[in-house]
Amino acid sequence: MKKLILTLILGALSMTANAVEIKDPENTLFLDVPAGRVTIQMFPQQAPVHVARIKELVREGYYDGKLWHRVIDGFMAQTGSPRGDGIGGSSKPDLKAEFNQMSHVRGVASMARTSLPDTANAQFFIMLASNPGLDGQYTVWGQVIDGMDKIDAIKKGDSRNNGLVTGPDSIIKMTIAADAK
Repeated sequence: MKKLILTLILGALSMTANAVEIKDPENTLFLDVPAGRVTIQMFPQQAPVHVARIKELVREGYYDGKLWHRVIDGFMAQTGSPRGDGIGGSSKPDLKAEFNQMSHVRGVASMARTSLPDTANAQFFIMLASNPGLDGQYTVWGQVIDGMDKIDAIKKGDSRNNGLVTGPDSIIKMTIAADAK
């Protein structure tokens, strides 16, 4: 019996030790995907308008159930398209670009857009690998601080078909940490 109790205590302590510390719950996202939970720290100082839009859409439940429609191994995973086809965004107006000094390194969350800089709306992507060629071209608004292995597990598309995913995974739920119960 003592061994069982000790095992349970040690197991609980090891889970606590691996938990990421949430320093700013209002600017931290929980992104639940089929493989588990991903935690993203948002950067309101670098991209205030984009962070505000992401938070607004998360609180409206916009991202819940959205497909990871474009996923290119060694590049990025993209979501947020209303129809899951990479076209369009929310009913809200497009955003003026907030290009910043943040680099597109592995785990960075950045807004997708058309070829025009001021067309970001709701779609975003998470970098699976670093790509400095995107720096200064897309608005970086966050960084995965825990659970990048869960993003790596998202079903990949065919790179010969621009990463279009057949039978894509979806976002289960996105929540602002401050709102989590």
